[in-house]
Amino acid sequence: MTHRPFLRWPDPRLRMPAEPVEAVDDAVRAIWDEMVQAMQAMPGVGLAAPQLGIMRRLAVVDAGDGQGVTRLANPRILHASATLRDHEEASPNLPGVSARVSRPRAVTVAFLDETGAEREAEFVMLRATSVQHQIDHLDGRMYFHRLSKVKRDMLLRRAAKCA
Repeated sequence: MTHRPFLRWPDPRLRMPAEPVEAVDDAVRAIWDEMVQAMQAMPGVGLAAPQLGIMRRLAVVDAGDGQGVTRLANPRILHASATLRDHEEASPNLPGVSARVSRPRAVTVAFLDETGAEREAEFVMLRATSVQHQIDHLDGRMYFHRLSKVKRDMLLRRAAKCA
């Protein structure tokens, strides 16, 4: 199975909020399967559907911690810890660069799972970083939007040299 190509920044779709998923059906599960394949091919620890040009609120997360892949539809953060964690983040949508981003160490997220059931789960450490990164994509934001303007501009200049 091959996957769609990753959109490249500054594709305008990467700045658009994704549309909510009305129901989890076989079409949604097929998109998740394609996303898992794309995530593993990177390799990466998560992927949001808009990164492949699919404008739906779908994400997958697999931090390689033995918990396997979590498939999320319409994820939203219910609670975030006050304790922050720094992690080097990157994206296949802006290859060749990365930046240290500070995010809550743990988050509680509500979402529809692969059966269509409403769930809540706590994500910690790398899984928390990844799920927050994916939700940013679903909201039309990239990790570098969390940087100061000076750092963001420097990163985008470096990325342009890598292209």
